[in-house]
Amino acid sequence: MADKIRVGIVGATVTQGGSGWGAKAHVPAIEILPDYELKAVCTTREETAQASKEKFGAELAFTDINQMAAHPEVDLVAVCVRAPGHYDLVMAGLNAKKPVFCEWPLGANLKEAQEMNDLAKKNSLSTIVGLQARSDPTLMYARDLVAQGYIGNVLAANMTAVSQADVERGPGRIYQGDRKNGANTMTISGGHSIDALCYVLGEFSEVSARVNTLIKEWKHADTGEMMKVDSPDCVSVAGVLKNGAEVSYQVVAVPHNPSGNRFEIYGSQGTLVINGSANIAPGLNVLHGSKGKDPLVEMAPPDEYKLAPEGTPQGPPRNVTQAYVRYADSLLKGEVLAPDFSDAVVRHRLLDAIERSAAEGKSIKL
Repeated sequence: MADKIRVGIVGATVTQGGSGWGAKAHVPAIEILPDYELKAVCTTREETAQASKEKFGAELAFTDINQMAAHPEVDLVAVCVRAPGHYDLVMAGLNAKKPVFCEWPLGANLKEAQEMNDLAKKNSLSTIVGLQARSDPTLMYARDLVAQGYIGNVLAANMTAVSQADVERGPGRIYQGDRKNGANTMTISGGHSIDALCYVLGEFSEVSARVNTLIKEWKHADTGEMMKVDSPDCVSVAGVLKNGAEVSYQVVAVPHNPSGNRFEIYGSQGTLVINGSANIAPGLNVLHGSKGKDPLVEMAPPDEYKLAPEGTPQGPPRNVTQAYVRYADSLLKGEVLAPDFSDAVVRHRLLDAIERSAAEGKSIKL
């Protein structure tokens, strides 16, 4: 590998007006990190590939993922496209024997995620999945506080994740209304938020869930047509963690005035509360804590949790930058980075259990 980790991105496309996740989060992260270089971009058309190359300062442009993944000067393949396209692109990178950074959700379903993880293991490749809540300084700090016994034994936790319901969508996002595409409130904002919960407190041993579609039609912004929707936009879970803590969790998308995220953790000796924006992964989260009967006070994460360089933009680039820093550090130390594809499979398995619980009307043990 070269002095820098040379990244090839599929999904950073200039024609999206800089609005895609690859352009908004990954490109700024790579640009600001001295250990990385944006080497290549890949889009579906030659025109957009060349335009993206010029816009983002990449050296190489491709329209074929197999060619980009096989190029000897690409060390890491980053997949930042819509969830239904993840599988083929990730498998191309893994078949080329390259490490892959894939955004969340890893696959459109558990089966796809398992197959990607199996191939990565077969080829002994390091992987990263875009569960960026695990790279958020506030959540990293909260996790350590819990592990160090700051609030004693965790007794109960409650998380609510209330996001904006977009009931009018253009062609770039209308596909999310189809449940089989695997990109919806349950998997995206829900996947990120419940992963944050498990990252801080540990995994579930049992879940009992309700999964519903409350808003059953979206308007196509270009045609005005009303489109039928079957993707979940409300998930409620009552569960038990492996450490015995009782958990209540709800993710929902609402048309007006969403309240964002609130994560409450109650222990035998204290309390932690994390408030954030409507998406816990790129959002600015604020931690309050208390010991015993003391009032809650803000607890800013120490500098050791702030891995992104000074000047990293807030919002989407920050936690992605933190994830890239952690990956480079793991390579230097010869360690396995979490979250990788194995962690993604664990999270897909939890979401699958939640769906089965709702469909079968019973608790599911994990």
